[in-house]
Amino acid sequence: MMKINIIDLHFLNTEEAIASFLIETSDGPFLIETGPSSTFDQLEKGIKSYGYEIADIKHVLLTHIHFDHAGAAWKFASEGAKIYVHPIGVPHLENPSKLWHSAAQIYGDQMEYLWGNMEAISINQLEAVPHCSILKIGDIEIKALHTPGHASHHIAWLIGEEIFTGDVAGVKISKGPAVPPCPPPDINLEDWKNSIQLIKNEKPKSLYLTHFGKIVDIEEHLDDLEKTLDSWSNWIKPYFEKNTDQKEVIPIFMEFTQQQLKNKGCDNDLIQVYEYANPSWMSVAGLYRYWILKNSGKI
Repeated sequence: MMKINIIDLHFLNTEEAIASFLIETSDGPFLIETGPSSTFDQLEKGIKSYGYEIADIKHVLLTHIHFDHAGAAWKFASEGAKIYVHPIGVPHLENPSKLWHSAAQIYGDQMEYLWGNMEAISINQLEAVPHCSILKIGDIEIKALHTPGHASHHIAWLIGEEIFTGDVAGVKISKGPAVPPCPPPDINLEDWKNSIQLIKNEKPKSLYLTHFGKIVDIEEHLDDLEKTLDSWSNWIKPYFEKNTDQKEVIPIFMEFTQQQLKNKGCDNDLIQVYEYANPSWMSVAGLYRYWILKNSGKI
């Protein structure tokens, strides 16, 4: 029988910013999401609290290859685990140098502090998972749902009536609202809305968000997410059209989104956790990128 354990990785010493999911089966455990390697010690502690060691994890399923979801995957591969990922993600995990250097241009000397390091995974331990394919781990069947929009290399994992949604179902911390993480380079609103509909069509009983935890009021959650996605993208559009420097937009956007959170009953501490889980500057950059591609006819 499957048992789902949510492990809080305490990213930046904060509760409920990033989760990893330890799934216990009759044939041993597997993991969905690893978080960054900067939180690996916390992940290891969580795994041990359920009576397992890192070497007991033989299968790791990633929703996508962003550092906060996949940054520690190589540590499990070094212990012999198979890593399951979207086909687009495979070459970036086999050789993460491009991914790493691209991020380093953004995060600079904060890379190690935020994400830790990221090492290559042997191609023999990487499995590219096609859309709607079925994995079987022990007695558990897992369906891969390709769900682009947040990232082109995004998979949501359906197990029974539960879906592990990565970022396609947004960020929802504690009693706060659903918000969309919109990092560059490939935010696509049309794809994202199609992916939201795909999740609805599966009629799950619950969603498990990497940021953060279990959601059971699914229709309301996904509807709110879609409304906020439109709200944010439409708010950004006039600044893009005026060619306003993104650095000028970030503090204004932060004020706009923080007011939305306050209107939904979030206090300052909860707003800070939202900022850790979904940085404002990242959404500005991603939505600018979206409107650039949209304006040029590439979306």
